[in-house]
Amino acid sequence: MINLREESLVFQQPAKSGSITGRVVNESGQPLANAAVSVRAFGSVGPGNVTTTDAEGNFQVAGLDPVAYQVSAVIPAYTAPPRDPDSTLAPYYRVGDSVKLELIRGGVITGSVTTSAGEPVVAVRVFAYMLRDGNGQPPRYGVPFREQPTDDRGIYRIYGLATGTYIVSAGGHGNFTDYNAAEYESHAPTYAPSSTRDDAREISVRAGEETTNVDIRYRGDPGHVISGFANDPNSTATPSGLNIHLTSVLNGISQWTKSAYQPPGSRGFAISGIADGDYDVTAQTFFPGVGTALSEPRRIKVRGADVTGIELTTKPLGSITGRVALEESKVPECEGKRWPLFGETLVTPWHNEKDAAKDQPQFLWSLGTPTIPDTKGDFTLRNLAPGQYRFSTRFLAKYWYLQSISLPSSTATGVRTTPANRSTDAARHWTTIKSGARVSGLTITLAAGAASLHGQIKTPENQKLPARLFVYLVPVEREKAEDVLRLFALMVSNDGSFALNNLPPGRYWAIAKTAGQNESNVISRLRLPDEAEARVKLRQEVEAAKTEIELKPCQNVTNYSLPFMVP
Repeated sequence: MINLREESLVFQQPAKSGSITGRVVNESGQPLANAAVSVRAFGSVGPGNVTTTDAEGNFQVAGLDPVAYQVSAVIPAYTAPPRDPDSTLAPYYRVGDSVKLELIRGGVITGSVTTSAGEPVVAVRVFAYMLRDGNGQPPRYGVPFREQPTDDRGIYRIYGLATGTYIVSAGGHGNFTDYNAAEYESHAPTYAPSSTRDDAREISVRAGEETTNVDIRYRGDPGHVISGFANDPNSTATPSGLNIHLTSVLNGISQWTKSAYQPPGSRGFAISGIADGDYDVTAQTFFPGVGTALSEPRRIKVRGADVTGIELTTKPLGSITGRVALEESKVPECEGKRWPLFGETLVTPWHNEKDAAKDQPQFLWSLGTPTIPDTKGDFTLRNLAPGQYRFSTRFLAKYWYLQSISLPSSTATGVRTTPANRSTDAARHWTTIKSGARVSGLTITLAAGAASLHGQIKTPENQKLPARLFVYLVPVEREKAEDVLRLFALMVSNDGSFALNNLPPGRYWAIAKTAGQNESNVISRLRLPDEAEARVKLRQEVEAAKTEIELKPCQNVTNYSLPFMVP
């Protein structure tokens, strides 16, 4: 293995700066002018570099350092296309890329808000909360709610909504400064048609379609107040204040989260306009360069009266430090191949969704974001809420593969059988993080010599490919059966083609098989630490199919034909 601080720095000399260009289009491929485009490096704070598209939908952001970027576009009335439920990985880009971003026209919910006498309720805020996305799952990406005030006729129109199921409410959730709406902010929310949260109407929304007559007969019920005091005893500097997050919990499942603010030196916080129900209250502070401190969620029940005297104490979130190591190959076929750049390598912590309680505020898991290593390969994963984690590594170098992810056994937790002086396979096992934990020694090794496999699914004549067809690769050697980094899955394209890259050289069983309709995140589930039973079943299937292929270091296999028998 190479010490990157010495020998291989010559391979880590990127260009000084560059640009990312692209185009923003709608679902028909037509250009979208004046779209706001953000180009932001992973691990950075703030909006990044922002520009707007020209009349042809084109954009360019120059002067960029050679690191991994996320690129997004926003324009009123449009929304991002839904994420593929079989992939949890968002795309990322590097300097020199040309990006095509597609936005689709969002759905619309419109209606009126009137009093019991039929008079318009003017300037009341109306909220549309997403309960489930277009796949019937709790929302994980994008904006979970949108709001618009009513006009002088009591009419509201909320646009740019992603496909999904929503509820709509008017009023409540105070602490806003618009004096025209102050009266309504202290009321409990009224849900369409004229209900409390328990009886709210669920509204189905589709992108590009308008749902009308979602009218609300405003009740004007008095809301309650949730108040208390939050402090950060671990702070070494005077914080700029604390954010107070209020999360609604319904039927044991976390719903929306809204935030209030406790200014520095104040007596505490107070949130008005709260209806009866169950809530979690969480305090949060943030210090640039240090990270986030968070209190444990405090469950409260509002039942016909104010809730006061809540005390919240923040604790530092966990962190993991590590490094990316590169291992070169001496195989002649691999000489002269492009090495990975640390700045283009993305390391992401993923929490155990099965272990995380459904009633926990979901924003907790968005605090631990992807990061990129520094010029020496060192990185820090910050703001990790207590829980179990695994790690995803993505990089841009065709002839390299992910060889291992390891932790010293003295720091890894949740593993029972590792000898004291050996490392733990952090790809195969969960890593448990507690509040304030400082875990070190995570080593991610990328090795040269990767192969690629491109091909086509072969079916009997006149047979069509089924939906959600996947190609799987499983190592032939039984001693590698639990090396999860040598297991691969990829959804087959509509034309039957597939392309698997960054494959460790070796012998593999290959199979094409469909996923069940209730199966989701097929690709990532294949490597989950607690999916050993599913891996055993897959191995039995590939061994029975007896389709073997050997991949040599830095070999590119093209036009490979993989048989599939349509049931």
